[in-house]
Amino acid sequence: MLYPQQNRLRHAVDISGLWRFQVDPDGVGEAQGWHDHLPAPRTIAVPGSWNEQFEDTRDYLGAAWYATDVQVPPSWHGHRVQVRVGSANYAARVWANGTEVGGHEGGHLPFVVDITDHVDWDGPTRLAIRVENELLVTRVPPGAGPGGGMLGSFPATTYDFFPYAGIHRPVHLIAVPACHIDAVTVTTTLHGADGRVHVDVRTNVSWDGVGEVTLVDGPRTFHVPVNIGGGHATAVVEVPDARPWCPEDPHLCTLTVRLLDGHGEVTDAYALEVGIRTIEVQGDRLLLNGKPIFLKGFGKHEDFPIYGRGLALPVLVRDHALLRWVGANSYRTAHYPYADEALQLCDREGILVISEIPAVGLGFADPPDVIAARRERCEAQLDELIARDRNHPSVIMWSVANEPFPISFLRPVSDDDPAAVAGATFLGGLIDRAHAADPSRPATVVALHDTPMSWLRLSDVVCINRYYGWYMQTGQPAEGAGKLAAELDAIHAELGRPMIVAEFGADTLPGHHAVPPEMFSEEYQVEFLRGYLDVADARPFVVGMHVWNFADFKTGQGVMRPGGMNHKGVFTRDRRPKMAAHFLRDRWGGR
Repeated sequence: MLYPQQNRLRHAVDISGLWRFQVDPDGVGEAQGWHDHLPAPRTIAVPGSWNEQFEDTRDYLGAAWYATDVQVPPSWHGHRVQVRVGSANYAARVWANGTEVGGHEGGHLPFVVDITDHVDWDGPTRLAIRVENELLVTRVPPGAGPGGGMLGSFPATTYDFFPYAGIHRPVHLIAVPACHIDAVTVTTTLHGADGRVHVDVRTNVSWDGVGEVTLVDGPRTFHVPVNIGGGHATAVVEVPDARPWCPEDPHLCTLTVRLLDGHGEVTDAYALEVGIRTIEVQGDRLLLNGKPIFLKGFGKHEDFPIYGRGLALPVLVRDHALLRWVGANSYRTAHYPYADEALQLCDREGILVISEIPAVGLGFADPPDVIAARRERCEAQLDELIARDRNHPSVIMWSVANEPFPISFLRPVSDDDPAAVAGATFLGGLIDRAHAADPSRPATVVALHDTPMSWLRLSDVVCINRYYGWYMQTGQPAEGAGKLAAELDAIHAELGRPMIVAEFGADTLPGHHAVPPEMFSEEYQVEFLRGYLDVADARPFVVGMHVWNFADFKTGQGVMRPGGMNHKGVFTRDRRPKMAAHFLRDRWGGR
């Protein structure tokens, strides 16, 4: 899960760009040898969603093939040569010079395949990647199955965003030493004014030797030697008078891990940016570096015209500039892990992140074998997410699911209902798994209306999505805010934990105005948000408010989604501000 890095001992080449592409609706590609030669390819941009690049692939979610040729430098002889795919949605298989070398199930997270034994050192190496995004009920997120899609949408999903397909993040060609650093885990603590950086290092093979950990903090440098046994070592770097990382001062240090041979020569090295900070729950408060923190921000989506869910670095930079402009300090990666580069930017900009696996659209009235298959996928995705993201100081919480429901949306059941019991076991297991993998961060389930109290009780920070005044109390924002206030008080009286309203919003057509405010007008969105924020301000146990959504985003087609869009953004899809963005800027003190 280490991000590709170029230094004296490691090499990384971004091989994204213009690849060959061909859809395979009949599933004949493997039998016909498409991994060797695509019979009728066209050109596609990598990264990017294929749904946005061609007219005839907008709704296509079946198999498709990508191919390119790469020249592996002769100087890489003696290294392990790998291909790292940042994200291929949903399932991918990889071939190198005609031999299948690996694959991955579950979009949104990176995977690596080793092609060392299949490199053509005298000419180009042919790479082929087969990707498919079938909407199956056993996947996470699940397809809708025979019951139809959410809100009657097409394509038929169980979630309210478009099921983009393709290679969505960069593809890197990598060379690492035969014995190399395979994982670095960093945990930081504060003890008065002093910081400690706890480092866990693992190599790809069982290896006994020595190494060193170096931390550069501005003008100060700290060295700690380490003994490596069986490919594993730990170290603690003491940092007196530490400068804690926080949104107002996102101070980063550079941590470098090195492996040494018997002569003291460096045989591998890996560097990463770290921030010294703590995050914890104390009573009904969320504490960053021992001080209460309030999350102001949004749910977001990786979504932009033409790119779809493909990584677009200028859009990423622009979004973070707008977050600062509006006065936000946080967001949730709704509803899947975002790109490595997004979290790198959050580290540098001081944006707090609730990082979420793609467990959206989960129901628990399904057959046991279906639920078991989803649990296996959730566990794998959670393990991968934590392994990838835990070194980012910006990541302050794990979300193991968004809006799970026992039987169907907005159908309340008792805690002892079989579906509620099955859900509590499933979700509680994921929360326990997150705690075991990373005890340094809280974990949560983001809950829908009418979620069983037994599910809310699982979370360290209770996160709820509420749409009083929109989907219910329709056209009555004041009454909706009153319903929110009553429910927040009731949940807090029962659980006594910090709470975040993780979604609240109203669809708003840009340029539509009404006096007095009416639904879909920009004025209504402002009044809706104002009422919810006023409710939160009066309740100290509410530690965060995330507006749904940062920007309008693409969905499936449906009668409730004009233009195949969710219009709850305070910015348009191309990032023009609505009235609500200006309102939030005034409210949150944006710059």
